[in-house]
Amino acid sequence: MKKQPETTEKTRQNFIDVFCELYSQKPIEKISVQEIAKKSGYNRSTFYQYFTDIYDLLDSVENDLLNYIKEELAKKELPTYTVQDALHCLEKPGYLSVLKALLGDYGSIRFLERLKREITLNNLDLNVPHNDSLTPYLIEFHISTSLSLFRLWLQRGKDLAPEDFFGLVDNLFTTGITPYSK
Repeated sequence: MKKQPETTEKTRQNFIDVFCELYSQKPIEKISVQEIAKKSGYNRSTFYQYFTDIYDLLDSVENDLLNYIKEELAKKELPTYTVQDALHCLEKPGYLSVLKALLGDYGSIRFLERLKREITLNNLDLNVPHNDSLTPYLIEFHISTSLSLFRLWLQRGKDLAPEDFFGLVDNLFTTGITPYSK
């Protein structure tokens, strides 16, 4: 008997949700397949029907998120976009637990670098000189700062409304912190 696609996707998503919950609380080395399976309500053999190991699950989660960003940015059909446009894609509630895990205290630098590359690969609109020796530094500053602020916003439970947060990021890049100083 063949399983129903919705059941299969629900089971896979359940493993992902539990993994993200655990990964936001502890390093990947401390997470076991047994723990994920037990917490998901399945046995280990069911886990192995979906993933070869914990790292395969992590790759799947990262790839799903990066593919989602690519698709969302492609839908915008803009010749260029800003880092904030890319971050708006990540604001979707379904990706919140994934982002908290991947960008959290136990997330990997490897994912952060992949995310930066994904954001900059296509048509990133930054007003920086081209073919200048400073350009890579300016791009890194802009992207790293934006991602760091986004990460902080997630850790603080999105304590600012999205429009306020993205407005703050834009203002910080255009005017700096002086207007916020007393």
